[in-house]
Order: sequence, then C-alpha cells, then structure tokens
Amino acid sequence: MALPRNARKTEYYFDYSLVFIILFLVGFGLVMIYSASAYDASEQMGNEMYYLIHQGTAAALGLAAMLLVSRIPYHFWEHFAVLGYIVSAILILLVLSPLGIEANGARRWLNLGVSVQPAEIAKLTMILFLATMICKMGRSVRTWKAFFFILGSAGIICWLVWSVTDNLSSAIIIFGIAFLMLFVASPDYRRFVLITAAVLAVAALAVYVISQSQLTEDTGFRSARIMAWLDPEAYASGKGFQTLQALYAIGSGGLFGKGLGNSMQKLGYLPEQQNDMIFSIICEELGLFGAVCVIVVFVLLIWRFMVIANNAPDLFGALLVVGVMGHIAIQVILNIAVVTNTIPNTGISLPFISYGGSSVLFLLIEMGLVMSVARGIRLKD
Repeated sequence: MALPRNARKTEYYFDYSLVFIILFLVGFGLVMIYSASAYDASEQMGNEMYYLIHQGTAAALGLAAMLLVSRIPYHFWEHFAVLGYIVSAILILLVLSPLGIEANGARRWLNLGVSVQPAEIAKLTMILFLATMICKMGRSVRTWKAFFFILGSAGIICWLVWSVTDNLSSAIIIFGIAFLMLFVASPDYRRFVLITAAVLAVAALAVYVISQSQLTEDTGFRSARIMAWLDPEAYASGKGFQTLQALYAIGSGGLFGKGLGNSMQKLGYLPEQQNDMIFSIICEELGLFGAVCVIVVFVLLIWRFMVIANNAPDLFGALLVVGVMGHIAIQVILNIAVVTNTIPNTGISLPFISYGGSSVLFLLIEMGLVMSVARGIRLKD
C-alpha cells in the first residue's frame, strides 16, 4: 500500500563521487610528492621521506578535520564569519612580528607551534565572510554600493596578503573568489564584463610597456618576471631558469612519460619541484596522458561542486560551494598556466598535489564545508 505523500521517507544526500575524487587527489599528491622530493630530501635532510611524512601528517589531520566539519551544519559557521575575517587580517599582520618565518627568501609563514600560512586561512575565512554578507544584503547586493563593499572587503585582505607577505598569487586568488561569488549572486553581468575587460586591458598595457622599455633583470622583481616570461631563454641563468627547466621536463615526458620515479629534472635541476612545479614532474614521469588525466579529475571535482551548488538548500550553502569551487578552479588554472609559461611565473601551488601542509589542511576543511552543504540536500522517494 502506498504511503501518504507527507509520510514518505526523506533521505539525505551523500556525494560518494566527491569523496572518491578528494581521496584520489590526496593519495596521488602524496605519491607525486615522494617521487619529486625523494632525491632532494635525501641530499638536504638525510631522509628521503622527509617531505612525504610532513605532507602525510597534514593530510591525515586535514581528512579528520574534513569529516568533523562535514558533520556540523554549515549555518553554524555563519556566526563566526566576521570574527574569521578579523582574525585572518591579524594573522597576516603577525607575519611581521617575531612569530613570522622566512623561507626561500619569502616571509609568509607563522610559527604557532606548527608552521601556518595565513594566506591559506584568509581564503577559507573570505569564503565564509562573503557568503554571509551577500546573504544578509539580499536584493541590495545588486546595487553599486554593495558591489564595491564586497570587492572592497576582499580588497583589504588582498592588499594585506600582497604587501605584508609579498604573495601576489594568493591575493589574486582571494580577489577571484570574491569576484566569482558576487557574479553568481548578481543578475547584472554587464558590470562584471566591463571590469574584466578593463583589468585585461590594463594588464596587457603593462606587459607592453615593460616589453618596450630598456630594462635589465635587476630593474624590478615583477618586471624581471615579465621579461623572463616573454623570453625565458634570454634570462636562462636568472628568472627564466625555473621556467625553462619546467618546460624541459614537460617536453621530455612525451605522450606516456618516462615512468613514475624516473624524472631527471628533479635531480637538482628544477627548483621547487615538489611545490609549485610538481605538474611539470607529472608531465615528465607520466607524460601528456597523465597530465590530461589529472586535469580531468579536477574538472570532475568542479562538476561535483556545480551539482551540489545547484541543489543546495539555500543561497548561503550555494555560495559556500561556489567560493570553494572558485578557489580550486582559479588555483589549478594559474598553476598549470605558470608551469607551461602561459602567464608570468608566480609562486602558486597545485591543490592537493603540491607540497604544503597549510594548503592541504585548509583545502580539506573547505571540502568538509562542501560535504556539509551536500548533506543538507534532501531526496524524497
């Protein structure tokens, strides 16, 4: 006998595909970090598993945090959005204090018992803050006043990340997250098209001016990177060295690669091979086929985000997922573009795969938020 409509059982959605993709990316990242870093770790640290152990520990903590966050109703975090925004700004400023840690010529980390990168915290708190503010504004988010308030709020954190930690790539990602979330929440697309066109025009003009100027590699850090991007062979001993070595690794991999663990560029030739340039090691060891497979997995991850966002119980949940989706998508695109010399070289990691404890920890917390939103989707039989 059929049950009455109001007596039918309600089931909650669980995205097994999303969980599988996340676990695959984390596991694959650990394999590639060991493959890319074993030689350097053995030479510099005396333990070829040094980077693997550190990343594995962060990944284990991240997975535990992901499971915990996924079980907490996502509206719980709405109460801490403003506090998170303020705390992230304070943590960025603390980089200038004695708690700040300098590594590889950059001061971007804090010693809080463990090494933490405030920019990674800022990405997460910015998603929560913007989702909360946009929902509170309601229809008024369509106004120019609200538009500039949202972008201005993100701009303050972007400026702090850029000026205090000299981390332009993270500043771009944070601004990109805000831009995408505002784009989804606003039906007026013309302003976004105009702003995007203006930014691209200014960037193209800046590149043209620098390319036409009589500059040397020592003239300016940003200018030198742009010149090395335009002609890496002319700066092979300086700013173009890392880019050229990455391109050598990509080119030598061919269609199916040299085999896992058989990279030559990781043997002291390619700087930061386990960090920003790990995609080039993937290309060298697994070839074009392996690189395309990695890109396809990220595309599938973005697709799952879109499915969850479209079916989210409310606007706040949808915006949280859109923010996380923007973070992952922008970072993947920028990393691959840097490695292939499509854009000027800037330090940016490949999500879940590049070495970085703070990065994988907070990325997995973001995955927990997405899973929490997914659990709020109700399925009626």
